[in-house]
Amino acid sequence: MIEIKKLEKLPSNPTINWGFNGYETDTIFVVSAIEMNNTFEFSLREKKQQYKKIWETSLDDITELNEIIEQGHSFGAYEEDELVGWLIAEFREWNNSYYIENILIDEKFRGQDIGKQLLKKANREARNLKCRIVELETQNTNYPAIKFYQRAGFALTGINTKLYNNSTETALYMSFDVE
Repeated sequence: MIEIKKLEKLPSNPTINWGFNGYETDTIFVVSAIEMNNTFEFSLREKKQQYKKIWETSLDDITELNEIIEQGHSFGAYEEDELVGWLIAEFREWNNSYYIENILIDEKFRGQDIGKQLLKKANREARNLKCRIVELETQNTNYPAIKFYQRAGFALTGINTKLYNNSTETALYMSFDVE
């Protein structure tokens, strides 16, 4: 039985034993941006293309994530007191938003609605904080995540074509209004 509760601190790097950290897909979103006169438009279209991204969570990453966790707005998914997933987020007072910095689930536990449970908990936290939106950023190549976020009620709200060194990747910003 998975239990979702406040994430206090990452004492070490649990992702070492979480299997595949990244994503693999056969579909990506291609981002087109058009700027003319005083207007700017962008569009997304699905494209069949194999894409795989793998990352390692370093000790520096854990330190940075712990700084966000210290704010008290992050959640962990636990099975018998073992951390098997997280949603790390912060309250951004300057724009009254709840920003999801990172969601990651142990590969053995993916597909069990843990991400959905974490997002529900995050939505409640955002409501308690009286935030106006919940927001996050992902890559146009992370098709599975984008579809997951859309099913959870997120809408595309912006792009950054220069955030990543990899020219294939465009940052997509997504959010939903807190009710």
